[in-house]
Amino acid sequence: MAAAAPSPPPVAALEQMSRTKMFGGHNLRFRHHSATLGCPMTFSVFLPPSPASDLPVLYWLSGLTCNDENFVTKAGAQRAAAAHGIALVAPDTSPRGLNIEGEADSWDFGVGAGFYLNATNEKWKNWRMYDYVVKELPKVLSDNFEQLNTSRASIFGHSMGGHGALTIYLKNTDKYKSVSAFSPVVNPINCPWGQKAFSNYLGPAKSDWKEYDATCLIKKCNKISTPILIDQGEDDKFLAKQLLPRNFEEACKAVGAPLTLRMQPGYDHSYFFIATFIDDHIAHHSQFLKSA
Repeated sequence: MAAAAPSPPPVAALEQMSRTKMFGGHNLRFRHHSATLGCPMTFSVFLPPSPASDLPVLYWLSGLTCNDENFVTKAGAQRAAAAHGIALVAPDTSPRGLNIEGEADSWDFGVGAGFYLNATNEKWKNWRMYDYVVKELPKVLSDNFEQLNTSRASIFGHSMGGHGALTIYLKNTDKYKSVSAFSPVVNPINCPWGQKAFSNYLGPAKSDWKEYDATCLIKKCNKISTPILIDQGEDDKFLAKQLLPRNFEEACKAVGAPLTLRMQPGYDHSYFFIATFIDDHIAHHSQFLKSA
């Protein structure tokens, strides 16, 4: 007698936390248990009013101290997403509730500061936001939302989340159609935020740090044909010491990677800045998400 075929893995159980109508679509918020991170996680989804199937997915990664709600309530992205027929997905920024010693001692490390990497330091082994965003969350979405086409996906983000979006895209150009960012941390191995996070999550070997640094990763990419869009406020107080966009611009030029870096006079690091240019970013992604 032939052995029975193995059972498929169970569909992740989702707890719906809220549902709010907006621009004909709906903002939905869910909680589920993440096997990758070993704790409950929340994420938000905006489903546009139409079409009812085959919706492309645009992931948003938020910055330090944020969770999945900041973007949903402050960016004003739903109007453009509804107009373009794109679903927006915003995960949280780190594991929560694990009660690891020191996880909440500072605002730029630990809770709210996952940096979208896979930690190798045993103490921080649950901080695997890279695998959560790239692997687990898309499966949760495809298992639970038949109207979403997770094979047509793009990614963008802000600050630490801009770092996450760029590095995830550059490491997975086969999975994402396009990338953009607001005020991204593009060269974390050379800025205080990145050095603090990477030394704790990844250890002292800077060769490991480079695997999560967009300026280092772009130097190994010679087949980037989709333009990368970055908006950066010139009055951003973090510009000179933390964000370093010119380093990424120089690296893109060196390998011929198409980059549109827009330095915006008078704008800062806030969601006021993001809301001003969010329509441009959604339109940017729409052209690639909907191309053949």
